[in-house]
Amino acid sequence: MNHVVVYREIQQKHLDLLSEHCHVSYYPEIHDENQNEFFNDLKTADALLGAAMKITSEMLDQAPNLRVVSNFSAGYDNLDLDQLTSRGIIVTNAPDALTDTVADLYFASLLATARKVAELDSFIRNGKWSNSIGEEQFGIDVHHRKIGIIGLGRIGRAIAKRAALGFDMSVYYTKRSRDLEAEEKYGAKHCEDLSGLLKVSDFICITVPLTAETRHMISHHEFKLMKSTAIIVNGSRGPVIDEPALVQALQTGEILGAGLDVFANEPLEASSPLLTMKNVVLTPHIGSATLATRSLMVEHGIENMLIALKGEKPPNILNQEVLNRK
Repeated sequence: MNHVVVYREIQQKHLDLLSEHCHVSYYPEIHDENQNEFFNDLKTADALLGAAMKITSEMLDQAPNLRVVSNFSAGYDNLDLDQLTSRGIIVTNAPDALTDTVADLYFASLLATARKVAELDSFIRNGKWSNSIGEEQFGIDVHHRKIGIIGLGRIGRAIAKRAALGFDMSVYYTKRSRDLEAEEKYGAKHCEDLSGLLKVSDFICITVPLTAETRHMISHHEFKLMKSTAIIVNGSRGPVIDEPALVQALQTGEILGAGLDVFANEPLEASSPLLTMKNVVLTPHIGSATLATRSLMVEHGIENMLIALKGEKPPNILNQEVLNRK
């Protein structure tokens, strides 16, 4: 029976499902008290199942039998894909389960920032609503505006759908190749370069994964290209934005506001200037955090892992070349 090490909290029903097929070592979280036990279990592990935690060379060196690493998330910047591939280890992720849920949060964040929802909630709770509100409490319209989507993958297309069909927005996007389906369905307009998108957009949504190429792709130069009335929304990975540059752009009025679900360092540091800004809506990396979606993500992760352990091609393999060698 294959030995699977689970390194993230999952529901009992998922543990029961795994136990029908594998010997399971379960670590809802890894800390000083159980780290040695975790490393000992790696010695006989055939597969790792989890998300977010960085899988290090030290861990892999302890796992000579490891054949599969299954991330039950869309992102996989916690994994060194090149190293895992060189070791002949199949890597999978679970992007399909969370698309609509994450797109919903992008729009929730966009709307909350545009209409000052968090700020005005605090306004009422602090007893400041004693008269009619004035222009200081006014927000900006979302409908009929221009939205720029950086990276039109699954989530980007779902945002485009909501923008075009739900809010009658004009959609602009960047992608290495044109998305003709999105252009036909949502009237999306392809921008040849990032600067063109930034200059025209009232709202900017970042959906690209974190790579060496995308790290700090939005920095001082890019903020200067944006409208002073622009709102930026990031739910991909924090380091895609140069956070000090973002803080400066918000403080100096280069842009109007930001909706952020991800940050350079998580949890967000108590000293972060973002915490004191009224024109920023913050959420604690909850893009996929609904009960139904998180459950489905784990199910997809388990499915990928079990198929890969059989020597078959899983639906969401990230390094097909490993299978090609076998």
